Amino acid sequence: MTMNSKEYLSQAMWLDKMIDNKLEQLDSLKALSLKVNSTLSEVKVSGGHHENSSMESAVVKVIDLGNEINDDIDRLVDLKKEIAEVIHQVNNINYQLLLEMRYISGKTWDDVAIALNYNSRSVFKVHGRALKEIEKIREEGSIGQ
Repeated sequence: MTMNSKEYLSQAMWLDKMIDNKLEQLDSLKALSLKVNSTLSEVKVSGGHHENSSMESAVVKVIDLGNEINDDIDRLVDLKKEIAEVIHQVNNINYQLLLEMRYISGKTWDDVAIALNYNSRSVFKVHGRALKEIEKIREEGSIGQ
């Protein structure tokens, strides 16, 4: 199943949100690993040492998630570049600006409307026209199918 133009353009926004979510998970894992570390320090003082695998496991999870986030960021940079190249093929500069603000910069519709001096109804009308232009570009070049 192929994506429509709005879904295609929205990919970067969703990936950005997924990265933010993983960063929150990473912070939580790091905090948890610190708790594990302090607990292990107390255990070592009392003579035990077999819990080292808990600390190693926590560290490995933090590293794995960090690597996953880095991979996602690389994908996001590439995706934004690809989407920006498609947007730059649109002939209307107002359409380009609206699409970039929304799909590359991730601005809210209110922010886009204010920046472009549109009312909320106009911003959606212009957006619809801009999406039609993107659809033509994608059909002609088989970009982002």
